[in-house]
Amino acid sequence: MHVATAVLAVAMFRNGPAHLGVYDSPSPGLTSIKWRFQTGGPIFSSAAVDGGVAYVGSNDGKLYAVRVSDGAKVWAFATKGAVRSSPAVAGGAVFFSSLDGTIYAVDAKTGRERWHFATHGERRFTAPGIHGISPATEMMPDPFDVFLSSPAVSDGTVYVGSGDHSVYALDAATGALRWKFTTGNVVHASPAVADGTVYVGSWDRYMYALDAKSGALRWKFATGDDRTIYNQVGIQSSAAVANGKVYFGCRDSHFYAVDARTGKLAWSHDEHGSWVVGAPAVAGGSVYYTTSDEKVFFALDAATGEPRFSMRYGAYAFSSPSIAGNEAYFGTFDGRLYGVDLASGKIVHRFSTDASSKNLAQYLKSDDTLDLGPFYTDPTLDGIMVGLNRVYGLGSIAASATISGGVLFVGSTEGTLYAIS
Repeated sequence: MHVATAVLAVAMFRNGPAHLGVYDSPSPGLTSIKWRFQTGGPIFSSAAVDGGVAYVGSNDGKLYAVRVSDGAKVWAFATKGAVRSSPAVAGGAVFFSSLDGTIYAVDAKTGRERWHFATHGERRFTAPGIHGISPATEMMPDPFDVFLSSPAVSDGTVYVGSGDHSVYALDAATGALRWKFTTGNVVHASPAVADGTVYVGSWDRYMYALDAKSGALRWKFATGDDRTIYNQVGIQSSAAVANGKVYFGCRDSHFYAVDARTGKLAWSHDEHGSWVVGAPAVAGGSVYYTTSDEKVFFALDAATGEPRFSMRYGAYAFSSPSIAGNEAYFGTFDGRLYGVDLASGKIVHRFSTDASSKNLAQYLKSDDTLDLGPFYTDPTLDGIMVGLNRVYGLGSIAASATISGGVLFVGSTEGTLYAIS
């Protein structure tokens, strides 16, 4: 069964403005590393591949252009903050966001700046005693708010969210503001665009449908709330739009399908306390997504939400599944990458980052899952950050794979962009 269907493929997060996550490429076997490209910081950005060049951001504050054929650097553009958004390529320009609070457009061939737009500044989702971290009264940024909103480009407009609580529509040629819509909290989900509507979630727990030309609100859909430890609240996942529905995950431990026109709930799937952070992929009448604590990859019927299969893995996944041929690929926090056959639901290909290959075995339980006990020994925010950085030392794959010409491109927290065939 071949599930990949014809979609509007554009070099941006999830391979197009509707965010279907489907790539017109043979399925990589994950048997050999074509090349490695080393940046100066962890990579949370998902690469965009266009014109023989892979574009990717790094926590070292730079956006890189890397030649697909041999992994050589073409150029690097420096910002004043970590580049945790995934770039979009359109009209000869590369669009992306930086933690410095700026949205950039740079020339795809030269790396020279075309324009920049200053938001009111980036910040992470913040709450008192978040996730039960001690002390309960201290306002804390969420250590797991690891992505910035990634631009979607459609009909000459760049749509992107910001930590300043707003969604922006900018002229792709000039960077001029076309409209701005303000939500109730941080917007680090990436806007999806389909049929004249922009769909984007906010940490205020609402999924918004906005008119693409004016920014006017068409509808908003409320997800769950948590005012105790703020663990089960907020939309970090980016939506995919297909079949007249908006598909997205939420930190309230549910995956949702909402009518794209009315905003009414079509169906939901309970994840039993686990977040859904990655964006879903939609193909062949099914919707596919990863989970965090649950550590399960799901395939559900896109129309009804009925399970088609589920597959367990060993560590949290924030990575979104990417489909090529009849396989889906995603990474996990333990530095492993999986290729799953979509007919059988079985793992058919595996890959481990260099750091994972070297260090993971000592932290695995007997059931092949990651033992987090040695990493988190201090219940304060500082302790959680130290522990999370230790986990990143395994070469975590939080980014999503981009697939082109039978080669899979993905970055890791080692700061390495891999090209794997």
